[in-house]
Amino acid sequence: MKIDLLKYEKDLYKKGYSLIAGVDEAGRGPLVGPVVASAVILPKNYSLKGLNDSKQLSEKKRNEFYDIILKEAISVGIGVVDAKTIDEINILEASRLAMNIALDNLKEKPDYILTDAMKLNRDVEVLPIIHGDALSLSIAAASVIAKVTRDRMMEELGKKYPVYEFAQHKGYPTKKHLEIIKKYGIIEEYRKTFKPVRELLEKVK
Repeated sequence: MKIDLLKYEKDLYKKGYSLIAGVDEAGRGPLVGPVVASAVILPKNYSLKGLNDSKQLSEKKRNEFYDIILKEAISVGIGVVDAKTIDEINILEASRLAMNIALDNLKEKPDYILTDAMKLNRDVEVLPIIHGDALSLSIAAASVIAKVTRDRMMEELGKKYPVYEFAQHKGYPTKKHLEIIKKYGIIEEYRKTFKPVRELLEKVK
């Protein structure tokens, strides 16, 4: 059965809402780097064939959609929260903070917000949708922007520290990545409260 990715948006259009922001984040699971969120307001009844949750798309497709969304969206906001802050307030709260920053960075103020399962305290109504990135086009668009933005940040970090191969694993705890940190130790951008990093630091003490 084909899912209508505009179902939530259409219901809201009928109720008189027009500037609906979809919000999602990328980078909850990695051991290194920031968590990045995006908020996207798409034009009414927008269509982009093939757009879906960023995790379901190839890197090539994500990059293509990234350019199209930036060009065609009414407004796009991005929020970045660094590893130090993630360690201070935890990854859930850091993700929430990144989403709020992304919303604050929208040039147009939304009149309704759809999130990927995240409760936010805003002055307009917020609807958290479980698996929202696969059920709402606005959230799917935000997931693409957040993922591509973060991946590119990790590629830049990889240029600065080539031995860590960040462009390949994007900071996720792959077998190769864990071997690399055991060999070379950790750099400032690591999340020190995350288990594999924390355990490594405890061994060094």
